[in-house]
Parts: sequence; structure tokens; C-alpha cells
Amino acid sequence: MTALDIQISVEAGDWPPEDELQSFCERVLEAAADFLAREENQPLPAQAAELSLVFTDDQAIRAINAEWRGQDKATNVLSFPAFPVTPGRMPGPMLGDIVVAHETLRREAAELEKPFDAHLTHLLVHGFLHLFGYDHIEDDEAERMEGLETRILARLGLSDPYGDQPPH
Repeated sequence: MTALDIQISVEAGDWPPEDELQSFCERVLEAAADFLAREENQPLPAQAAELSLVFTDDQAIRAINAEWRGQDKATNVLSFPAFPVTPGRMPGPMLGDIVVAHETLRREAAELEKPFDAHLTHLLVHGFLHLFGYDHIEDDEAERMEGLETRILARLGLSDPYGDQPPH
């Protein structure tokens, strides 16, 4: 059974072909959904929950970030839950949108000396957790969210993206 109905839109940036992105994102996000259901008792709708992924560039994400968050700068990933959700509660049939910026992702991956796909995986998991109500504003929330990210990424064969850093 597929827990997610993932819709992809490549709007700008030097992204891989859409079919490759679709397959990649399905693998990553289905693993994240499975982890949340099994390890965190996160309920999921009986029908596949809809999720939109937008792959774009720094210029577009900067405009979105300025409009919706009041921050006039590019960022790596933005998440927009369709409905307010509390972790552990049933989400609606539409989870929401995740927007990823190519240039920022590529630059961060190089700075972190990580493969592009590994950093994209981390950002997808990070954005996905936001759609379930997880956040990192307060230290205790950040610790919980980053712990989940680390455990999900480990299931996908990736190392802890935070290492010895304090929670953000």
C-alpha cells in the first residue's frame, strides 16, 4: 500500500529529469512515512495522502520566502502544511507542499562535502516532518525533530546530518 500520492513540478533549476526525481522522492518519502507510522505511531489517511513537491531555483524560493515568511533571502527548503497538524494526530488527505531550491542545495552539499542526493534526501525528510507538525523553533522541538531526521536518514543508509551540532 502506498501511503503517499506525490505530485512533482520542476519549475526552474538544473534538476534531474522528472521521472528520476519522482522515483527518488517516492523512495525517500515512503520510507519516512513508514518510519513515522511504525516508530512514532503516526496515523495516516486510509487513502494515499497527497503531497506536492516543487523543484525550483534560488530566485523563486527567495520570492516565496519573502511573501510567506517575511524573509527576503533564498533558503534550501520550505514546507507549507495544507492543514494545521500536531505530531501523532491524523493529517488531512492533503499533506501540503515542499519547495526545494537547486542552487542553495548544491552549494550546501558542496560546503558539507556530501553528495547532492544525500543532501536532497535530508531536505525532503526535513520538509516532510514539517508537514506533520514537527518544528525546530524551540530547542526541545529541534532536538526531537532532528532526532527523527537522523533516524529516518539512517534507515536510508545516510549518516547523521547534524553530527555534534546543538539543535537548531
